[in-house]
Amino acid sequence: MSKSKAIQEESQASAWITPFVQHGGPRYLQIADMLERALSDGSLRPGDRLPPQRRLAALFQIDLTTVTRAYDEAKRRNLLEGQGARGTYVAAPKVELTQMLDLSMNIPPPPAGVDFDDLLKQGVAQVLMRTDSDLLMSYHLGGGGKADRAAGAAWLAPMFDHVEAEQVVACPGAQAALAALILTLSRPGDSILTEPAVYPGLRAAAGQLNRKVIVVETDADGMLPDALEKASRKHRARLVYLNPTLQNPTAHTMPVARRLAITQVAIRCGMHIIEDDPYWLLASDAPPPLAHYAPGNVSYIATLSKCLAPGLRMAYALVPDAQLRERFVQALRAFSLMATPLTTALATQWIHDGSAHALLAGVRSEADVRQDVIRTILTGTTHPRSDGIHVWFSLPSYWTSRELAATARAQGVAVTASDAFHASKPPNAIRISLGSIRDRARLASALKKLSLLLAHKPVAHQEFVI
Repeated sequence: MSKSKAIQEESQASAWITPFVQHGGPRYLQIADMLERALSDGSLRPGDRLPPQRRLAALFQIDLTTVTRAYDEAKRRNLLEGQGARGTYVAAPKVELTQMLDLSMNIPPPPAGVDFDDLLKQGVAQVLMRTDSDLLMSYHLGGGGKADRAAGAAWLAPMFDHVEAEQVVACPGAQAALAALILTLSRPGDSILTEPAVYPGLRAAAGQLNRKVIVVETDADGMLPDALEKASRKHRARLVYLNPTLQNPTAHTMPVARRLAITQVAIRCGMHIIEDDPYWLLASDAPPPLAHYAPGNVSYIATLSKCLAPGLRMAYALVPDAQLRERFVQALRAFSLMATPLTTALATQWIHDGSAHALLAGVRSEADVRQDVIRTILTGTTHPRSDGIHVWFSLPSYWTSRELAATARAQGVAVTASDAFHASKPPNAIRISLGSIRDRARLASALKKLSLLLAHKPVAHQEFVI
């Protein structure tokens, strides 16, 4: 091989290299992320040969061990494959016959710049070092101990001016908190007022507990105050459910003026609002919660499942009224005696030592990148630039929501049709979740498949006689 050709090949093989980001996390993870981005944008293609590790260490001006860790991490992500003396090459995409490309599950993406495995090991080690293992395997009173409630108060502090720890209840997930609040604040046969697009877990809990879900009219800013007041009188409803920030599924955030108007109606009509707010910390400029304006009429739920990790099974409920809080804890104990002590202790440890905020920053950073990825690939989308981990995507008229979801699933891509969120007359849209596919390259692959489907009218089903 000529010297000029060798120089040209090395230049092509290292074109993906970008400067390290200050405070962007461990350098070996940043290198693995560079490789993943290069695969997504086409700078690297399957079969491309990468520079030897020593050469890459020299290019980055870092030690060889860091490059070795980076290559190991990239191989773990199925980005690279070693071929012995021949060198290291970009791997061909893995053909996974049984695994769906899941754009339907709303979970946080892997945090950018954070070694989650290491964070988990350190967190559990700290918990085991500071806590008697017998206590971690025993029964605990529901609602959390003093340290757990203090952690909840610290987690909720960005949303409110001040949070008293005794007003916080540590719950085994938002769904349990939601069901317990419904039990506490209503009776069988009562109505719960909601917006037309609503979290499916609310409908499931209401159905199991024999409560009726009544839809209230909305406009571009969310639930209409006048319509809420009319519905309250018509149905004698005293309970409202709202998800006002990066709403699931529409990703819409209710503005301040509408939040004020809604809380004024609740106060005037003696209604209580369940404010389910899992995405507030993922929003770049979220207004204060409804509970900030009417604490006596709002019970507030914030889960860690949507911004840190679902496996923690931890949510914090802010219930200022002492009597209501005691009834809520009793209702919670009726079907979920306690949160799992080990994961509760881990959540508490992470919040107190700052790990939770580092993890949150990584999730937000990765979510931002993925929002840009979907806008690049689904070029026909009209959805505004958003924060968070999901997108509400309006379909072209030649596709129906159900038909698109079924066709995509048949091609190995799962999305959520609009009727999962609407009891009647669902809009022609799908929710696309950006977190459940770990690797960006596979996420891009799923979105490209979806883009190809959207670009063409569905093929009418034909029967062939053989």
